Amino acid sequence: MTSPESQSPAPQPEPESKDRVYRSVPAIAGGVLLLAIAGWLGIDALVSGEGRTQWLALALMLLIVPLVVAFTLRPAVYAGDDRLRIRNPFRVIALPWGQVASLKSAYSNEVLTESGAKYQLWAVPVSLRARKKAARREMRATAQARRTMGRDEGRGSALGMRAGLGQGLGGGPEPEGPARAETDQVMDELRGLHEARHRAETAQGEVTVRWAYEVVGPAVAGVVLVAILLAVG
Repeated sequence: MTSPESQSPAPQPEPESKDRVYRSVPAIAGGVLLLAIAGWLGIDALVSGEGRTQWLALALMLLIVPLVVAFTLRPAVYAGDDRLRIRNPFRVIALPWGQVASLKSAYSNEVLTESGAKYQLWAVPVSLRARKKAARREMRATAQARRTMGRDEGRGSALGMRAGLGQGLGGGPEPEGPARAETDQVMDELRGLHEARHRAETAQGEVTVRWAYEVVGPAVAGVVLVAILLAVG
């Protein structure tokens, strides 16, 4: 008799790290609203319109809907341990962290590659209003901290310590760092991930760019159909 061979348990696959996903909530909300309006007007024209009106409504919907989706619902940024994937309105760019030179914020958020190429992060738009609001919060926090330090210095050292402790318990939590706009915080996170991973062996490779033909195709077809209908008259 032969004893059954002992089988070692199959190795469990290592859990893959999930990408961080960044999207613009206001853009998504605006896109849903625009699609609802376009759908309502388009369906109404298809149902109640006559002759060329129905074809024109269909052509306009074929043109407008893909563009609305492309600029509002589609943009997203996926940040993983090995690469940054940018889904813009008409392209998908995959950037290994080793190919990223820097992440830049001015009037738009952009990523620069080692080869000098520049790609805009449509899903992380810059809000100058949010920056100004964050700057005002930081100025108020700084002024409050200076006033607190002035009161503490005017008292004795022991009394100042007791007063500072009492204010810390009763005056609410103080900000741990400088106030930042939400999209600026996102860029800070991406810079930190780039700094930590750009030299990793698994974060090397080539930049790939793929055109979103599923968006470009219907939009081009809509343009052609509208042009034909207008030319025919």
